[in-house]
Amino acid sequence: MEENEDQSEKQKSGVSAEGRCVGDTFRLHMVTWNVATADPPDDISSLLHLNSPKSPDLYVIGLQEVYSGPLRFMSDIVFDDPWSHLFMSTLAPRGYLKVTSIRMQGLLLLFFSKLDHVPYIRDIQAKYTRTGIFGYWGNKGGVSIRLSFYGHKLCFLNCHLAAHMKYATERVDEFESILDTQTFDCKKAPKVLDHRLVFWFGDLNFRIQDHGMHFLRTCINNHTYHLLWSKDQLTMMKKKEPMLQEFEEGPLDFQPTYKFDLNSDAYDSSGKKRKPAWTDRVLWRLRPKGPPSEGSDENEDPGLAEKNAKQQEEDEAYPLKVRQDSYISNMEYGISDHKPVISTFTMELRKMYETPLVSLHADGDWSADIDAVVVYSPLQPFPSSTWDWIGLYKVGFTSVSDYITYTWVKDDEVSFNEELIQVYVSKEEIPVLGGECVLCYYSSTLQCIIGISEPFKVHESKVAIEEGLVPENINGLDKATAT
Repeated sequence: MEENEDQSEKQKSGVSAEGRCVGDTFRLHMVTWNVATADPPDDISSLLHLNSPKSPDLYVIGLQEVYSGPLRFMSDIVFDDPWSHLFMSTLAPRGYLKVTSIRMQGLLLLFFSKLDHVPYIRDIQAKYTRTGIFGYWGNKGGVSIRLSFYGHKLCFLNCHLAAHMKYATERVDEFESILDTQTFDCKKAPKVLDHRLVFWFGDLNFRIQDHGMHFLRTCINNHTYHLLWSKDQLTMMKKKEPMLQEFEEGPLDFQPTYKFDLNSDAYDSSGKKRKPAWTDRVLWRLRPKGPPSEGSDENEDPGLAEKNAKQQEEDEAYPLKVRQDSYISNMEYGISDHKPVISTFTMELRKMYETPLVSLHADGDWSADIDAVVVYSPLQPFPSSTWDWIGLYKVGFTSVSDYITYTWVKDDEVSFNEELIQVYVSKEEIPVLGGECVLCYYSSTLQCIIGISEPFKVHESKVAIEEGLVPENINGLDKATAT
């Protein structure tokens, strides 16, 4: 269900006394990597630029060819796959939460955010489209995540398109099919291209045609990559396809990322000797401005014209700009025949809201010796549900499902007035060993966390200490808090 975006908070943010736009900037770190069914490496610090002085606000990681053999895939349904686990365990201690993810066989898309931004990431939806074997097999296709970030509609589309030199047109057809197929439950942005900002990335599989192997290798060795650009198939297809022309891409000033011998920086030395290519790409598209083109549907549909006029008015009131800061490959990793591609962006936008939908806090001291109470207060109208819940998390939790315990908001409500609502938490659910924790309100309708408490201390159980309770006897909840 689309979030309630017409709240009064929109009128309060982002305008100076002189009526001038005051924008906030956010850093986005994106990775695309065809991992060729390999297990993850031990260290992904350089992949995520963890030693950079400027930490991103958001991480978006798109992988292709994640191993999906029958036994592994079934275990990944129940547990986090090794790649997701590695990214979560690496980023959680640095204050990032896996907000959402989607997997379709070998395609995996992960979205991480700094915890501060999480209550302002709403209306999250994920979709997948198969294009392999006439649309019945998910070895090729696209997975997407759409969401509202401080009111601005963003969509991230990770694709793995058809392989081989001769299928450039088929790759474009597959991309258009993915765009046509994926629909979202959002009135203002039901399709991918309806979103204010779209990122299209992945193993798009476009090759470098016409040039011989000797010329290719000479250009790569001399770092004269620009001599190859005109024969890059995606560059060539953009000249013929108006839809592709709406997507921007930075210069390909890094060596082609396919195809390498494993654990090597040497290109394919097998009998096939495949030509190097920029198969792995990151593009973006800001929704075009201005009047409709001649012959468009808007000229025949007054309702559509009115909708687009309102959309343009909102775009002008809440501007959004994007700048690509870097576009590189990382030659450090040799576990795949592809090298990962990393792109960083700066988004400048005026927030449509700056207040979370819910505020909440732990009432009084918490320990496993006494039943506890959560107090929350709605700060803006939102579609509440009997399926809403409040989770207790240890500080540094990895994802929405990484809770210690939870309580249903409606079922466990003990006190209610217009401003403050109290919700009961049984002492049996509180960890005996205590620890630093936070509370999160999860909206089942909006499919996201809409409020986070300040960190607070859950005290050790005095009763357990007096009774000589030892760590071997504590329950699983306490083990989670103790680690």
